[in-house]
Amino acid sequence: MVRRAVVGAAGLLCLVLGASVALGSQETPVVRIESSAHGSAAGGPASGSAASTPAVSGTTGAGTPAATAPPGAPKALPASEPTRLLIPSAGVDAPVTGLGLNTDGTVQVPPADRAGEVGWYRNGPTPGETGPAVLIGHYDTVHGPAVFHRVPQLRPGDLVQVRRADGTTVDFTVRSLLQAAKDRFPTDAVYGDTPAPALRLITCGGSIGSDGHWTDNIVVLADLA
Repeated sequence: MVRRAVVGAAGLLCLVLGASVALGSQETPVVRIESSAHGSAAGGPASGSAASTPAVSGTTGAGTPAATAPPGAPKALPASEPTRLLIPSAGVDAPVTGLGLNTDGTVQVPPADRAGEVGWYRNGPTPGETGPAVLIGHYDTVHGPAVFHRVPQLRPGDLVQVRRADGTTVDFTVRSLLQAAKDRFPTDAVYGDTPAPALRLITCGGSIGSDGHWTDNIVVLADLA
């Protein structure tokens, strides 16, 4: 399985609501990633090195074998691409599109004029497989609040459902939320190996910086229900 690590210096960028910029690539959140010891994906490694990040129970660093799932842990499912994300408590009922890498090593994201879509990083696990499936969504754009606008309000225990192409629906429950400055992106917590299926939701948060972008990332950590 290909696994990638986020370079914290790039983080996830979101534009301020109503910012006067032209539509295009500058309007989308950006996640820059680099090769880990597990291999590389299309697009090639990005420059830079990953920031030191806090560890989360159940994760391992790059190059370290993942722990074996404990007895009684929910069983992993075969691979199947996600098609829709539902988060009742955050008002999310949105289509999911697969995202790869841009030529500069950044993860593709849904365009700002489709801010109601969620992007799944397809070089990682599918939701329900062992490992962290990563979904990325806009908090807002120049067009207004976007699909993950209420995601930072999630609480531990909240339900997150992912419908898959094979007709199954995978249920996750929120374990915790992390908030980190973009230059201290919690790489291991998001992309680190897990012994069981896991889900990560990434959006923007914090405050509006002098560059007109949100200063932080909000990351939701969820486990298979």
